[in-house]
Amino acid sequence: MLTKKQHQLLLFIKERVDATGISPSFEEMKEALNLKSKSGIHRLITALEERGFIRRLPHRARALEVLRTPEASSAPAVSSPKVIHTNFRPQPRAHTVAEGSDGVVDLPLHGRIAAGTPIEALQDNGSSISIPASLISGGEHYALEVAGDSMVDAGIQDGDTILIRRCDTANTGDIVVALIDQQEATLKRLRRKGNSVALEAANPAYETRIFGPERVKIQGRLVGLFRRY
Repeated sequence: MLTKKQHQLLLFIKERVDATGISPSFEEMKEALNLKSKSGIHRLITALEERGFIRRLPHRARALEVLRTPEASSAPAVSSPKVIHTNFRPQPRAHTVAEGSDGVVDLPLHGRIAAGTPIEALQDNGSSISIPASLISGGEHYALEVAGDSMVDAGIQDGDTILIRRCDTANTGDIVVALIDQQEATLKRLRRKGNSVALEAANPAYETRIFGPERVKIQGRLVGLFRRY
């Protein structure tokens, strides 16, 4: 499923390529979608590429190829992107684990979380994952698949499945799911510096990003990890 903005951008690119044979510039995309900066276009392009709707052609400027378009029935409704909100309330698929519970529990698998460049939104695709109940303590939990390599030095690799306990606060040094500007969700280590919030990668190739406290909302804290070999 695509967000409204992703769907609009995909159709705009396809129309321009079909009409002129050349994909539009980032500036043209920004104006068409009424966005304030090109960084928003970059995130949308990355999300469409990751989902297999477009690809960038190497060694060519302004070269995007549309690989597929969503079926009409899957077009997004006119609404805001569906993100994991910080004020999570219990939902039918949410799972609360009692202290000391045994056996296996099913956790909702909400989608992919960027451990590199933040993605625009996390979609709940209706999937779930079964894990030993002993791996998590009391509280509500959910699972996410990691996309990217910015947390590799913390032992978190691309394709790992992480277990998150829902919370809206965290301590300095915790690895958290952070929602930036109500749009971008990312997995980073939390650092507090005075009145600022720093989201720190565990890979020297990535810079630490610093925000005002009102721009970052904590959506959960990392409590476990699964990896398939």
